[in-house]
Amino acid sequence: MAHLISIIIPCHNGAATIEQCLASVLASKYSHFEVIVVDDCSEDDSVAIIKKFPCRLIALANHAGAAQARNIGAEQSRGEILFFTDADCVLEKDTLAIAAISIAHSGVDTIVGGTYTKKPYDRGFFNSFQSLYIHYSETKNCAHPDYLATHGLVMSRALFKKSGGFPADFMPILEDVEFSHRMKKKGYTLRINPHLLVRHIFNYSLERSLRNAIKKSTYWTLYSMRNKDLTADSGTASIELKVNVVTLFLILTLLATATILPSFAPVYIAVLLLCVNIYTSRKLFALFYKTEGFLYMIKALMYYLLIYPLAVSIGAVRGMLLFAAGKYK
Repeated sequence: MAHLISIIIPCHNGAATIEQCLASVLASKYSHFEVIVVDDCSEDDSVAIIKKFPCRLIALANHAGAAQARNIGAEQSRGEILFFTDADCVLEKDTLAIAAISIAHSGVDTIVGGTYTKKPYDRGFFNSFQSLYIHYSETKNCAHPDYLATHGLVMSRALFKKSGGFPADFMPILEDVEFSHRMKKKGYTLRINPHLLVRHIFNYSLERSLRNAIKKSTYWTLYSMRNKDLTADSGTASIELKVNVVTLFLILTLLATATILPSFAPVYIAVLLLCVNIYTSRKLFALFYKTEGFLYMIKALMYYLLIYPLAVSIGAVRGMLLFAAGKYK
């Protein structure tokens, strides 16, 4: 008989996406599952929407955060396999079946992660850019990933009980990174299955894309400085992105120098650095091209090289300042 999968979804003000999420879960080809939605004191219509679906609703009395919501959902689940996802993720019809097979083939001491589909739920340049960038970054090293993200994370119930759960009193966004690093230190294995996919609902504009980059970069920098791995190639905090940020800073410095010095040398060096940067991220650009075509690739290249790293830089500086001020040490 197929193992029972408990799908655990934290929700906080997720009215815009939770309906699509739950509808996709209930359309799964894999039929032996239960759905547990932990509502973390939503102030919108989330609860009313959740109640339309045949799932178990756990409504928290006090706002606890996504990590604690997942822990509570896991504690009250019945499944032999736990599948964690987010309220703004849409499952493919075979996602749960692939999750069950992944655990069956991986062993009891393995945690398996998935990633985003190449094409997001909602179309548009910034949504596609984010989905492709995350898909590329999270599937670069499937055998030895630095972390697994909770938008698609599966493990045995027994292993989760041993883990101690997600860190409830921790900086936002990165509780899955801390969880992954802690489990690796305990000797457990992390794997990415590139076929274990969820389709994310972004609803990004230019402003929302840049705000997201600043926010994530802030907390990534804080965590990395505390963890002393600022230069690590870690999923979306990839070595390509870090090279991209440093390169843009150096190029801008060189171009500013060229306006002062009577020499073209700074310009030549800037062009050389740009070529090195493009070469470093060539596989990402190839994915842009293969998925969305040549014109999209050119637009994505311009955004990635000239605009996106500025937002990441702002977040990095902000994170360094917060770290220096003693935040999250």
